[in-house]
Amino acid sequence: MLERFRHGWRQVVTPPARLLLSLGISPNAVTWAGTLALVAVAFLTVPYGLLWQGALGMGLLVLSDSIDGQMARLSGRTSRYGAFLDATLDRVSDAAVMTATLVHLVQVGAPSVLVGVAGWALAVGQITSYVKARAEAEGFRADVGIAARADRLVVVLLGLLLAGLGVPWAVEVAVVLLAAAGTVTVAQRLFAVRAQAELLTQQ
Repeated sequence: MLERFRHGWRQVVTPPARLLLSLGISPNAVTWAGTLALVAVAFLTVPYGLLWQGALGMGLLVLSDSIDGQMARLSGRTSRYGAFLDATLDRVSDAAVMTATLVHLVQVGAPSVLVGVAGWALAVGQITSYVKARAEAEGFRADVGIAARADRLVVVLLGLLLAGLGVPWAVEVAVVLLAAAGTVTVAQRLFAVRAQAELLTQQ
């Protein structure tokens, strides 16, 4: 849902992208730095109960995530490896956020079923991305769905932020929403690819 704002956001990150390029910093270096910083923030805050601090820190890093891509476009240094690296490290970042959230739920004594739902939310988030990548490798499009990466991150970070501000059930609601929306998104993408495949066989 939030993918529609991608173009406008690129205009916002253009000034910092130009600044980093002027300093001689490469897009891939920014990709690595952003991922490592997000992983560090996730595991040094959320498991220790610093929920709103972690949510804000990770939120800022997520917002800056598109800087590397804009740097590549501005410098004419876009590459297949850069796209591959960015997509791979996005999965690392997503896993770190969800794993830290799962650890938090365990530490606060959340019901086992909720911990299981959190685990499924983590898994289905990765599956969602895999389905898209695999579909594209086969020549299909699978960018449909109610919960793209940006949507999932907004939900979990908002849940952590509200929980840190005194609404403890916000994380639980966020986890359930992520698990449900992720499952629906995987189904939507599977059906979309199936429809495309069937159309090809009829031609």
